[in-house]
Amino acid sequence: MHQTEDNKSQTSDSGLIRGVSLPGATALNMIDMIGVGPFITIPLILAAMGGPQAMIGWIAGAAIALCDGMVWAELGAAMPKAGGSYRYLKEIYGKERFGKYASFLFIFQLTFSAPLSIASGCVGLALYASYIFPSLKTDYLNYNLNIPLPLFGPLEASFTIGNSAFLAIGILVIIVIILYRKITILSKLSQFLWVVVMLTVVWIIVSGLFNFNSSIAFDFPPGAFDLTTGFFLGLGSAMLIAIYDYWGYYNVCFLGGEIKNPGRNIPRAIIFSIILVSIMYIVMNLSIIGVLPWREITETAGTDARKYVVSVFMQTIFGGWAGNLVTVLIMWTAFASVFSLMLGYSRVPYAAALEGDYFNIFTRLHPKHKFPTVSLIVMGLAAMVFCFLRLKDIIAALVVIRIIIQFLAQTIGVIIFRVRRPDVERPFKMWLYPLPALLAFIGFVYVLISRQNFLKEVRYAAILLVIGSILFFWRSWRRKEWPF
Repeated sequence: MHQTEDNKSQTSDSGLIRGVSLPGATALNMIDMIGVGPFITIPLILAAMGGPQAMIGWIAGAAIALCDGMVWAELGAAMPKAGGSYRYLKEIYGKERFGKYASFLFIFQLTFSAPLSIASGCVGLALYASYIFPSLKTDYLNYNLNIPLPLFGPLEASFTIGNSAFLAIGILVIIVIILYRKITILSKLSQFLWVVVMLTVVWIIVSGLFNFNSSIAFDFPPGAFDLTTGFFLGLGSAMLIAIYDYWGYYNVCFLGGEIKNPGRNIPRAIIFSIILVSIMYIVMNLSIIGVLPWREITETAGTDARKYVVSVFMQTIFGGWAGNLVTVLIMWTAFASVFSLMLGYSRVPYAAALEGDYFNIFTRLHPKHKFPTVSLIVMGLAAMVFCFLRLKDIIAALVVIRIIIQFLAQTIGVIIFRVRRPDVERPFKMWLYPLPALLAFIGFVYVLISRQNFLKEVRYAAILLVIGSILFFWRSWRRKEWPF
């Protein structure tokens, strides 16, 4: 009996191999979360709130991540198959009714948001590399797109063709080649990448703490905590950046069909990674602003120095060699994060195609190593195109699109699923139910509307929502499916 269960645990019902253990799943989540984001967005968060009180944004972002992580943990443990939100939304809202629409919209937006997320890591890596190789700053063409659309307003985007974009694309090619491997090998590789990522973060934190100056770190400007409109708008902008930096805790859910003992390991990997990364982020940022005056950091928010603020931080403490070394380590960290992102997202179109909700070509598995080949390659090619966008635009568009089309429906959906399907086995139930789901929903809505010019990114999501809806209803009409 034991042998039968063990064999069953090694292969999921979708043909994927359950080869990722709890350490591997936690490592994948953490290297996904700790990409280049926290190293490149520190000046942006400080500028958003105008001082070290921006730490509130990091703490609030961590609280939202933990609340939302409970949502993912419950759904991931109850439905441990490849696909993540695609599967959850379909089950929550009805496989043959509204759930088909919700899951289709998720896959459609993922066609844009997943490559955006992957591209952000590669672009950030290339920007940090410019600290060592200044020639990467060379741009050959900058183009601002502005298309007036009826009802929606202007659609804006900025494209840059330069050496850093070409390096980002080269990194993507390497990662696709590496991911052309068996999942059990990739699980071990992720743990090796995780070790280097952790050593990098620990070195930064320890260096900052040993040179920490509280008078620099807590040099609050006048009225820093006055609850004005500007304070709340700044907090919203800071939380948007923090949420981007924390995202990745759910990556293990997209690999649900390849996780060993998923009912136990998926929730633990999510919660462990959120708690550990939140502590590291908060301490790391505090240690940095305890060495570099925050006013100097915010002044770099719109300059090249913003691209590698941590390199400047280590150079200030130890000299040029440390700036170069930490730059290499952060590039490694960004590489590891993109590796994890690509691995997780490539499984989602595969899962949808298996159930007839996406193009059949995405069902193809490698004949020997059993991973989705077409999905992996298409995701990589799409991300290469987005490498020509500017990083700040990538981050804002990514977060808003995901919140509107995916996260809001899922945070409320976990409550609906409890009511509609009490019969489903739930190896993990969120603590203090339903409070975490409600707090996550409120937090996401706050981030959406509590920012200056927030309608710019909301337009992206609205356009995707409209186009995706048109495609869904046209497809359903042709196939005589719900609601026709």
